[in-house]
Order: sequence, then structure tokens, then C-alpha cells
Amino acid sequence: YSYFLCTFIIRQIIIRNIFFDLFGQEVYKELRKEGHTIVGVFTIPDSDGKADLLAVEAEKDGVPVFKFPRWRVKGQAIPEVVSQYAATGADLNVLPFCSQFIPMEVINHPKHGSIIYHPSLLPRHRGASAINWTLIHGDKKGGFTVFWADDGLDTGPILLQRECDVEPDDTVNSIYKRFLFPEGVKGTVEAVRLIAEGKAPRITQPQEGATYECIQKKANSKIDWNQTAEALHNWIRGNDKVPGAWAEVDGKNVTFYGSTLVGNGTSAKGQPLEIPGASQPGVVTKAGLILFGNDGKALMVKNLQFEDGKMIPSSQYFSAGKTSAVELTEEEKALAVWQSILTNVSQVEDSTDFFKSGAASMDVVRLVEEVKLLASNCQLQNEDIYINSTFQEFIQMCVRKIRGEDEEEELVVDYVSMNINHMTVKMPHQLFIDGEFVDAAGGKTYKTINPTTGTALCDVSLAQISDVDTAVAAAKEAFENGEWGKMNPRDRGRLIYKLADLMEQHQEELATIESLDSGAVYTLALKTHIGMSIQTFRYFAGWCDKIEGSTIPINQARPNRNITFTRKEPIGVCAIVIPWNYPLMMLAWKTAACLAAGNTVVLKPAQVTPMTALKFAELAARAGFPKGVINILPGSGGSALVGQRMSDHPDVRKLGFTGSTEIGKHIMKSCAVSNVKKVSLELGGKSPLIIFSDCDMDKAVRMGMSSVFFNKGENCIAAGRLFVEDTIHDQFVKRVVEEVKKMKIGDPLDRATDHGPQNHKAHLDKLVEYCETGVKEGATLVCGGKQLARPGFFFEPTIFTDVQDHMYIAKEESFGPVMIISKFKSGDVDEVLRRANATEYGLASGVFTKDISKALYVSERLNAGTVFVNTYNKTDVAAPFGGFKQSGFGKDLGREALNEYLKTKAVTIEY
Repeated sequence: YSYFLCTFIIRQIIIRNIFFDLFGQEVYKELRKEGHTIVGVFTIPDSDGKADLLAVEAEKDGVPVFKFPRWRVKGQAIPEVVSQYAATGADLNVLPFCSQFIPMEVINHPKHGSIIYHPSLLPRHRGASAINWTLIHGDKKGGFTVFWADDGLDTGPILLQRECDVEPDDTVNSIYKRFLFPEGVKGTVEAVRLIAEGKAPRITQPQEGATYECIQKKANSKIDWNQTAEALHNWIRGNDKVPGAWAEVDGKNVTFYGSTLVGNGTSAKGQPLEIPGASQPGVVTKAGLILFGNDGKALMVKNLQFEDGKMIPSSQYFSAGKTSAVELTEEEKALAVWQSILTNVSQVEDSTDFFKSGAASMDVVRLVEEVKLLASNCQLQNEDIYINSTFQEFIQMCVRKIRGEDEEEELVVDYVSMNINHMTVKMPHQLFIDGEFVDAAGGKTYKTINPTTGTALCDVSLAQISDVDTAVAAAKEAFENGEWGKMNPRDRGRLIYKLADLMEQHQEELATIESLDSGAVYTLALKTHIGMSIQTFRYFAGWCDKIEGSTIPINQARPNRNITFTRKEPIGVCAIVIPWNYPLMMLAWKTAACLAAGNTVVLKPAQVTPMTALKFAELAARAGFPKGVINILPGSGGSALVGQRMSDHPDVRKLGFTGSTEIGKHIMKSCAVSNVKKVSLELGGKSPLIIFSDCDMDKAVRMGMSSVFFNKGENCIAAGRLFVEDTIHDQFVKRVVEEVKKMKIGDPLDRATDHGPQNHKAHLDKLVEYCETGVKEGATLVCGGKQLARPGFFFEPTIFTDVQDHMYIAKEESFGPVMIISKFKSGDVDEVLRRANATEYGLASGVFTKDISKALYVSERLNAGTVFVNTYNKTDVAAPFGGFKQSGFGKDLGREALNEYLKTKAVTIEY
């Protein structure tokens, strides 16, 4: 057979607990067995973290899986969805049980069009409840059709049909299992085979005999008793189990299940039951409830269900107070668990409250777990029980989940989409406030620039002061009155874990966005920018339920029956301002600890690199973070703008900032003047790296290169000045120059690139000026020092030697790929330490020596928050990170970071 490209578009539908995604899974497997190439599987988003069977099968095979909640908005195709679909390059769409409206742009896109499986013999029973109506109309023949999709509702040309006999007592479940499922899989595969062979017919559907019926719902499934017994039987079995045929009995609405036709010889001995509108009373017998049509013939129903959800055998209708075993559906069993748990309640009513009836936390766990076991399509969480504590609320919630109506309000995202780096990248570009992407006040926008080309990447909403106020109000509401503030720490951790998982699922897309927006080399972005961000959220997710105070015995007062204990509590609304060098990683370092502690966040990304922060907001929303917990505001940090308003806002109780020392000082002052808010600052650095003559030269060269040129030198802990012992100075310089010349400078998305563009034009200009200053002051420019003659913001890796202590480049940070090398006299350890510490900065430092005593001596005396010995840039999520002196105070990462977002309360009790 020739290989065909097929795209599945399937939606999970439930009929008698049969998941139609199993049908899609079987079609998928059979097509692959026949040698066809599946280029994509399109399905709906996961439900409660679980993918449908088709998606699981495809992911196992490495087939791309796309999960769109919808394809159209207000009747119009969503461009980014259509674009992502088109990128698969499908030649044929195969749609088993499609219940989403698929745009004609998708239907007609492949050269062979689209085929759809439909469970009726078209043109009869067009519409979504075809199997139900086959039974309701009493058709003697049923079957399925595979047809060519067109712009009508199940009106396209027929490719093939297969028919079967409909037995008198067939139900939706029985006919599906016996014929529509197994033969439908074969028929769909055969249809693809015919297309592959060029033999697929297109038979126009006849108009004669065409019918269209609506979706069956409870409202239109009431029984009309003025019919024959066979018609009544067909109506009941056609609506069994969903939505259920019902009628009024004794003033109550009762639903009828399990209908069969009975012969004239069947005994009707029993107790009569008056049914309004029926031609004659029903009879409650030992076998069930006998009903009569207007033709005098009979049928029997097995079970009855009342409005409160209780189901009984119809034979027990008049047995008041008796409870008998009923063959329940999975859904009905789930609802019956209440009664078994609340043993002290004689009658469960709509208003019965689970907790007021004596249920405790273990009963919640039992209820949730039993429902999961008994109704696989009704997955609950503990919080669902606390929120829906009355029986009526619980029933309604379960029904919504079973019917797939319990989905949260759909997140609407206006994406900027690009096909780049072998994928479709989808980038939100609006502010994210209170769980929604919104335009900035007044519709203000600005252009974010791709540093590789120097051209605009897209327009981004530019937050205004009023947007800050709105975001802070949302964060405050979420903290004080929302679900987040009431969530227990373990559930909070589970939510953060889920966010980390989503980030991992989107890591290639996030790394691509990071490269486009910041110029980070893709391979580094994938490993470090994104990889460490994911690790950070997972690390702090694990701390959520381990935040604890202490117990302190006190004896200040008499009698000595006093005790004090401390509580570690979240601060409240926290503002976070992050830099542009590691856009997502700096977000993660602060936000993960902040959220783990239970706070809410208003975050301002750097104006020049907002895109991964906005993508993060989307993933957080999809992970299920409640509205208002995370708010992202791209905008200016300048005076009277977003950053300033965050510093001044009276409802912000903590501000975490990473950036320049100059701005850090201003923020600290504003936070003090406004409301004495808590502050943590990670500021500038001029980190010294001391290389002794007894070092491992190969390692010193390799790590020395990394210490300066890692991430294009845009690295807060970059070695701002290298002190090299004079006896190895020339050899070291020669070696690093050789390594620099090997570096490939170019497109950061190229996997072979070592060095990408600088982050933005203003920074590039500062680097040029910085190097010009170094030359003017007499330092030796060994290589580099210039902008490359190509589009974008590319700067040559640079090496200066003969740098004296008084020079500008010896004292000030370049924050770029500039290696500053100074000599020190052989053996003069204390002198080089004095020179290394002669700076107002104290973020990081390093030493290379094989002498462990010397290494310990130097590391003890280097005045910096981090000291690397015989390595560099080796940060880890478990190790605290932060500076001394004018490099700031407070810690990111490690257990200590949690303290930056917690307050300690002491409680003293006399007993």
C-alpha cells in the first residue's frame, strides 16, 4: 500500500460508559499496521490531567498530538489553530466520531479532503444522536457510513456503508458493542485503503429518506403515552441511559430504564400503578413494572430513578423503606456512595450536608476514591467535596463531570504564531491580569525586538499605572478571599508540580521563544534558561508542606505554664521585577519560592524580554492556578511607571528585584517610604576569579571561558575580572585567545552556534563604549571589542590584558562577553585577595588551585555570596544564591529563599 498522511480529529463522547476515543485508538492502530503514516493526532485537552486513549497511543509512538479545546471562535476559524494543523502536511483527514465544529479551511485542506465515520445509514439520522434515533424510530436495519465531509451537517458524498439487523431489545450499548464498534473500525480502515488505491467512490446522498434529529436531552425525552407498546419501548431504550426517558408518576418525575417487549402470555399480576396519560395503569410485578401501549400490548421496565438520583428496581416501587440491590451504572454507583458513608443519616435529601452529617476528612478521601473507582469519567478532587458539600450540589457536580460540562471557563489567548525552529510557536502578547489576557489601559502597546535580526518580533501590551492597581487588587482578592488562600499546602504543591510538568511539555517552545526574544543560544536556553526553571518549580513544590515554625518553652511569667510557638505565614501580595538576561529563569527563581510560601504575585518582566513570562502565564492558567494568583505586566520600570508603582503600592507587602545596583537603591528607598515593605535585592557584580599557577590549566581555561562568555556574558555572576598568577599569565592568555577564535557566532537557533546576539541595541552600544574606554585608558585589546558587521546586535567576544586596578574596566561591570585579565605576583596570596575584594560588589567569586589548603584559605576570605572552587557557574536549585555589599541582600534558591516570602508570627499560650 502507498503511505498516506492522516490527521485524526476526535472528541471523547460517552454513551453507556463507552469512550469513543477507544474507537479512534483502534482505527489509529489499524491504520499504522497497514503502513499509513500518521502525521498528527488532534484531540481535546486532557481532563483532570489524563489524556484520552488515542492521545496516549499516539504519544507512545512519537506522533505529534495537538489538543485544541476548539477550532472556531464566533464562527470564524482560529488562525493559529489552522496554521498548526496545516503544518502537519496531511494528505487526508480521518475523523472518527467528530463532535467539534471543524472549519472548512481544515476540512478541505488535504489533497484528498476529509472522511468521517457516522453511526447510521445516511441520509437517515443525520445529527449527533444517530444511534439513539435508530432505536427510537424502531429501525429494523442499522449500521454506519463513512462519508466525505462537506459544509453540510452529515450531507457529504458516501464512500462506504455497512448495515446490520437491529434486534427487538437492542440498546445503544448492545448495538455499539456488537457491530458499530468492531465493524466500524474495519470500515474506516477500509475507506482509507480505498482512497490509497484510488478506488474510493463519491456517491451523492439521496434526498429521499433523509432525516435530521436533534441531540437528545432530558427536556425533550418525556414519554408520550399515546403510542403503541413497541413505540414506547423504542423511546425508552433509545434514551437509555442518557438522557433517560421520563414521565410523571405520583406527582414526581420518574425516569424509566431497562425496557423489554413482553408477550401476551406474560403474567400481569401485581399492584396497579396509575400513570397520568397512559391508556391503562401499569402493574408492579415481581419481575418489574409492566406498562401498556394504546394498542393494549405490553412492555416491562427494570429500574426506576427518582429526581433525587435514587434508583430502585421497579418491582420495589411500593416497598416503602426497603432497599434492594439494583444493578446500577457506574455513575449511579458513584452517587450511591453517600448513603453508605453517612450511616447515621436515615434519609439523604437534597439539603443534606456531608460534613454537618458527621463526615470527616477521611470520609472525603473515601468518597473521592470510591467515585474514582466506580465512575471513571467522574474524577474528583478533595476540594470538590468541600466546595459542593450538600447532596444536591454533589449530584449536580457529578452530573456535570459525567456529561463533560464541568470544564473551567476557557482561557482565551490572542496568540502571535510563528512557524520556526521546526515547530509552531504560539506567543501571548497581552497583559495577564486576574486569570485573563487583556489589553493595557488605553490599548497601549510597544514592539519587542528580535536581537538576531534587529527587527520587531511583535507588538506587546504596555502596562500602565492603572493596570498595576488592577493586578494588585486581583492578587489581594485571591490571597484574602480566593481559593488560593484557603488551599492546603500539599494541594498547593501539587498545583506547582503540574505547572512544572506543563513547562516541561512546552520546553522546546519556551526555549525557542527565549531565543527569539533575548538572543539566547537555543541549546543553552533549553538546558539552562528553561531546564533550570522547571527544576526550580519542582524543587519549591516539594517545600510547600514542609514550611513549619518551632515550639519554644518560656519561663518569663509565673506560674510556669506557658509555651510559645511560631508560625511561618505567607506575606500577601508580592511584586517581582526581573531582568532581561535570563527572562524565564529569573522569573522562576523568585516566583517559585513566592508561590510555594502561599503568596500571590504581580510580576514585571524586563520591557525588552516579556515573551516567556507571558507564555508562563498561559501555562499557569492551564495548570489550574486560580484567578489573581499570578499576574504579568510587561511595561516600563522607570519613574512614575509600572516598576515605580509596584514599589509604591500600599497593598504590596514584599518586592523582589533583580537588576542594577542603581535601580535597586531607588526601589529600596521607595519601598521604605511607601509602607516599609519587605525587600530582597540581587544587584550588580564584578566577580573576581583568581587563577593560581598550580591550577589544572585545561580546566582553568575551559571554566575561565565559561565564567566570562556563558550566555554571551549577560550573566550576573560572570567573572568580571580574572587575576592570573604571573608565571602562567602568558600561557593562559594564549590558550583563551585560541578558544575564542574557535567560537561560532551566529543565529542562536542554529544548534552549532556558540555565541548569539546581545540582548538589545542599547546594551550593545554600551559594550562598544565600554571597550573604547578600556583602550583609551591603556589596557591591551587582544581581540574583539567591536560590533559585527551583520544585522542584529552581535558583538565580538573580547579579551583585555594589562588591566590596572584604577581603570574603569577593572572596576565596572560590562555585563557582556568581555574578559578582563590582570596579573598578580607569584605567591602573593594576600595581595591578590586584597585586590579581588577591593570592590563594592560581592555577588560571586572563584579560585582555581590544586592546593586544598590554599583553596579553603582564599574561599574563606573572598567577600562574596558565592565562591566557586575549581569550577564556575555551577548554581543549583537547592543552593542559596545572593550577594553581599552593593550586590544586594536576600537569597534566591534553596530553603533560605522561602524566608524571603514568609513572615514569622509568635503565639504564646498560658495553660
